[in-house]
Amino acid sequence: MKKIVSILIMVLAITSAATAQNGRTKFATDMYQAKHEMIIEELSLTLSQQKQFMPLYEQMEREIYQVNRNARALANEVEKKKNPSDRDYEAAASALSNTRVQEGEIEAKYFEKFSKILSKKQLFQLKQAEVKFTREMLNKRKKK
Repeated sequence: MKKIVSILIMVLAITSAATAQNGRTKFATDMYQAKHEMIIEELSLTLSQQKQFMPLYEQMEREIYQVNRNARALANEVEKKKNPSDRDYEAAASALSNTRVQEGEIEAKYFEKFSKILSKKQLFQLKQAEVKFTREMLNKRKKK
């Protein structure tokens, strides 16, 4: 499940970096909006919950995005070097490999915060909604 979310975030990060100089592209913004709408619907969030939860969720997404962006930037630097050293390769590979660990740590930190806003059922449904959204996006991309 985390792997699918990681892939989606990487796709968004790469797409955003390639096509935008200032902030998110319309595509990325639309993707995040659609994801947020799906989460709100799937979890049946009240207005009060939405006001508390969505800013935290967006903050979590930004932190995860930044982890992936930093790792990808390091990898890109190594790819651009004419003669990267073993140390360069190791640093880039380590950064890329550690993104999942860092994402997990970020999610665990926010799970605690989310648990103060969402019911136990909604916490469970959140993960299901994220997976559902990722599947739907991958299926749409596959059909194109």
